[in-house]
Amino acid sequence: MIAAKWYAQLASGHWFSHLSAELQDSLLAAARLQVLTAGQALFKRGDCPCGVYAVLQGTVRISAVSAQGKEAVLSLVEPPHWFGEICLFDGLPRTHDAMAVGACTLLQVPQSALLKILDNRPVYWRDMALLMSHKLRLSLINIEQMSLMPAAQRLAHRLLMIAEGYGETTPARRVLQLPQEDLAAMLGVSRQTTNALLKALQQQGIVDLSYGAIEVLDLPRLRAAAGAA
Repeated sequence: MIAAKWYAQLASGHWFSHLSAELQDSLLAAARLQVLTAGQALFKRGDCPCGVYAVLQGTVRISAVSAQGKEAVLSLVEPPHWFGEICLFDGLPRTHDAMAVGACTLLQVPQSALLKILDNRPVYWRDMALLMSHKLRLSLINIEQMSLMPAAQRLAHRLLMIAEGYGETTPARRVLQLPQEDLAAMLGVSRQTTNALLKALQQQGIVDLSYGAIEVLDLPRLRAAAGAA
C-alpha cells in the first residue's frame, strides 16, 4: 500500500531513485506512515535513535535552541527528502530537534528494521553513507559561506539551494514556502536584515514576496547573485 501510493514521489528524489530495486522494496516493506500535526515534535535533541524518515507531505523543521533561547534553523526538510541517518552510523542520541511546521506525513523506517536490512546486505551501507555524505557536503559549504560570503550572497545562495532541492530534485521550484523568520534563522542574521536583502532582490525583479512565501522570478539572475553562475 505504501509502495503503491508513495513510490512515484519518493522516486522523484535523487537518492531513492538511484537505489537498487531490492533496497527500495526492503525500505518500503519495513516502513510505516507517521502523521504529525502542526508544531508536533518528531524527535528532540538527546532522544534515542529511531530510524530514518522520508517527508511525503508537509515540512519538517530541523533546529537547535541555545540555553539563552536563541534558535538556529539548520534546514526545512520537504518532500521527497530523507533524513535522520546520522544516528544509524554511531548509535548516539539525536543531535537536533525535528518538528512539523504544518500538518506533515512521513515515512519512517525504524532503526531496528533498517539495521536488519543492512546486516543481511552489508553492501547497502554504502547507500546510507551516500545519503549522509551529501548532507556533510552541504554543511561544509554552509560553514564556508558563513565565513567568506557577505549576507546578501549567502541569502541568494540559500534561496537557490532550496529552489533546487539541495541537489535532490529537478526541476527547480519557483515558489518557496519559506517564512522570513526561518530564512533569517538559517542565515544567522536578523529578521530586519533578511527583509531588507529580500526587498533588494524584489526590486531587481529576481524574486517576489508574499506572506510566508518567496517566488523566484528569474532563476539565472538568482544564480548569479549567489555567485553560482
